[in-house]
Amino acid sequence: MKPYKNKINRIRTFALSLIFIGVVIMYLGIFFRKHEIVMLIFMFLGVLAVIASTVVYAWIGLLSTKATQIVCPNCGKQTKMLGRVDMCGHCREPLTLDPTLEGKEFDVAYNRPQKSNSKSKTK
Repeated sequence: MKPYKNKINRIRTFALSLIFIGVVIMYLGIFFRKHEIVMLIFMFLGVLAVIASTVVYAWIGLLSTKATQIVCPNCGKQTKMLGRVDMCGHCREPLTLDPTLEGKEFDVAYNRPQKSNSKSKTK
């Protein structure tokens, strides 16, 4: 299993990879210079990937401004936290703001909303 990273850093890495994927797709279009329609399709898909990257960067930027800023107890640096549990962006220390999760093993599933089992049955 790959190591868990800070959510904000993972999303930024995804956006950066979209830029490189878009450039590679556009570069592949150069090999189809004689078939202009195919080349234009590759160029268009590459530009769409770069635009998608811009949208993801804008979204994570807005999300980052609303994230909770905390000081990591391990490294002492300020980091931003999304959800109930997250990792420090600098030293990968598991972090939580929920006192019921203190001391428990780190699990990403704590960020998912719990389904309530006390649903009333109507018959």
